[in-house]
Amino acid sequence: MTVSSPVLTPFRKILIANRGEIAMRIIRSARALGYRTVAVYSTADAGARHVQEADQAVCIGAPLPAQSYLRIPGLIEAARLTGADAVHPGYGFLAENGEFAQACREAGLVFIGPSPEAIAAMGHKAGAKALMQAAGVPCIAGYQGDDQGEERLAAEAERIGFPVMIKATAGGGGRGMRLVPSAAEFAELLRSARSEAQSAFGDPEVILERAIVEPRHIEVQVFADRYGHAIHLGERDCSVQRRHQKLIEEAPSPAVSADLRARMGATAVAAVRAIRYEGAGTLEFLLDREGNFFFMEMNTRLQVEHPVTEAITGLDLVELQLRIAAGEPLPLTQEHVQFNGHAIEVRLCAENANEGFVPQSGTMALWKTPAGLRVEDALASGAEIPPFYDSMIAKFISHGRTRDEARRKLTAGLQDTVALGVTTNQAFLQRCLEEPVFAEGGATTAFIAQHQQALLATDSAVQGRAAALAAVLLYETGGDRRPRPLVRRLTHTLPISLRFDIGGRALNASIGVTRDRSFNVSIAEESFAIDLVELDAVSVRLVCDGVQEKAAFHRDGPTLWLHYRGLPVRVEDTTRSASVRQGEAAGDGKLRASMNGRVVAVMVGIGDTVQAGQPIFTLEAMKMEHVHSAPVAGKVTALHVATGDQIAASRIVAEISPAD
Repeated sequence: MTVSSPVLTPFRKILIANRGEIAMRIIRSARALGYRTVAVYSTADAGARHVQEADQAVCIGAPLPAQSYLRIPGLIEAARLTGADAVHPGYGFLAENGEFAQACREAGLVFIGPSPEAIAAMGHKAGAKALMQAAGVPCIAGYQGDDQGEERLAAEAERIGFPVMIKATAGGGGRGMRLVPSAAEFAELLRSARSEAQSAFGDPEVILERAIVEPRHIEVQVFADRYGHAIHLGERDCSVQRRHQKLIEEAPSPAVSADLRARMGATAVAAVRAIRYEGAGTLEFLLDREGNFFFMEMNTRLQVEHPVTEAITGLDLVELQLRIAAGEPLPLTQEHVQFNGHAIEVRLCAENANEGFVPQSGTMALWKTPAGLRVEDALASGAEIPPFYDSMIAKFISHGRTRDEARRKLTAGLQDTVALGVTTNQAFLQRCLEEPVFAEGGATTAFIAQHQQALLATDSAVQGRAAALAAVLLYETGGDRRPRPLVRRLTHTLPISLRFDIGGRALNASIGVTRDRSFNVSIAEESFAIDLVELDAVSVRLVCDGVQEKAAFHRDGPTLWLHYRGLPVRVEDTTRSASVRQGEAAGDGKLRASMNGRVVAVMVGIGDTVQAGQPIFTLEAMKMEHVHSAPVAGKVTALHVATGDQIAASRIVAEISPAD
């Protein structure tokens, strides 16, 4: 598009008010356009890749987001120190905070995003919903009033009818969101949603909505410039979610016809034109079984899943953001937007899917990504994953001529990815992609809940072989991280006994060395013949029962991380550990922290009588809250934490004397 008198706002150096993979993504496009970049970081991120990649970097505070990435004065000062004249907020943190956009304006900084007024109008869920209702856009019944008293909210929930959804007004990403099945659970879930919203966005305000059963989550990508031009770039299907956070996104949606796409797109474009919106935005809708769509919210920022739109349109969405922020008009009209093929993205998260998706932190000891996929990350072997931020650590994006081709590529790429040292959802994502309902394009927001048993299941044959290989590697690497020399010893005539824990299972193995690096391994009732063809510090080529294949591993003392046939597992060598008598550790009444995090609520006191499963304390980790419940019924005899304490995983938090 052309305009007669463009209003330009040139800039030369961009401060990126974010971290991790999105900071890396912005640096890439900014550098391609000739811009200098400034990274900011907390003390926990001092060694992070985005800090190393930027032209300059400034430490902005302590690890907690409120002390660093959410601290507006620190960000403005970092821009002043480095001479940055523009700010890109990325997503999350302050990306949808109107006060931050206003602070940038007042400091003379170009905010690469919409105006503070537009953020106030659409970035705030309550305001956006009121605006859409006034414009005649279908909206979900609910409450978005100023009265945030608990009694008023409880009464409004009763009026709407359960189940209801509580949503933080100031943010997204599933944070500050709770599904409330009944009135009895409303008060506690409201407290939890508000606390999480305050921590993640600095604002505890919420809205209420009627919960729609098993919808699809469809969003429409829009762009608008300051000259009144606006376009949409089609839709994305984000229905596969856990804890109301997206795990898999794709474009186009298998449930959206050309006619529905045109109607939803027109609605989205009309909405952004009505408020004179500028920049990238996404309007999110729920699509019910009858094909009706309802406005949920607008994200006034770039989305995590923007790469799938880039894949099918051939556009660089960050580049478009930068050009629009500099005052350039949109370079294309709606008629020029073309869609090519199908794209799918998965979010690799540091979390344990088998333990309720509990976030994980630690050192990513070994990290290798596959060829053939687009991978967005800020990782490297040896990178630290701190417990203070979002659990998403990488995104994998595939593109194919058809949906099934894109799905096959993504599945294979995930299987080839090596991520060892921190538990991730890698295997869970593979099973999601392979589940028939997803493969056929039928997944709704209820997909994970309805298929969780199958998605958490494991292949017993692969598990058995992985255990046998783990036993051999425990023996061969000897705990010093180095493989033993190829020619070093006589063949053993007696079997070697090992005891180890793999994926939570305690196993005993007997290894017979038949010749140099040839083994017979017996575990339970199974036997495996394994020959090691090649072995170095992190990889092995082997022949198992006549089939040659490869695996990767990392050894750190008694801990062995193994990647075999796409399955990452943690192995603990317990051969030299004292045996635990059966039942000794069960039901001991000690409640331990499931992860590193900060205590945000303690619900009981010493001397209280509790029931098994009763909430005892709440831990905040990676911007989400996690309730820890009593392991047994009895009396609380000790509490070892208080609200505000930062604690480590496995720390004993409370002790309960079991009831007789």
